[in-house]
Amino acid sequence: MPTAPVSVLIVDDQAFFRSAAQAVLAVTPGFTAVGEADSGEEAIIRVGELRPGLVLMDIHLPGINGIEATRRIRGAHPGTAVLLLSTYRAEDLPADARDCGAMAYLHKEDFEPEVLERIWLEHQPVP
Repeated sequence: MPTAPVSVLIVDDQAFFRSAAQAVLAVTPGFTAVGEADSGEEAIIRVGELRPGLVLMDIHLPGINGIEATRRIRGAHPGTAVLLLSTYRAEDLPADARDCGAMAYLHKEDFEPEVLERIWLEHQPVP
């Protein structure tokens, strides 16, 4: 569990998944949703405004996809972590998903409090 609350931006073009992610964050200690976006372009703007510690990023988005949005966010805000989410099996991810700067990839069906906490802890720098 994080020592300080982690602010989270949820990026998905489907309102249903944004609501589901809000519900997961609400019951995950140490994480709090601070905003939502439904496109890659909006995600880039919202990260600049909100400065979240974590972005939950869908891969398939209208306009700039989640992979390119992740690349741009990480370039402009290296302190912001991005967790890619989609319905792809890990072995079917687009090749550029592996080098876009995301901390990890998670299948949407596996997104739950314990998994989020584990991924966050595994990918944080050691003090």
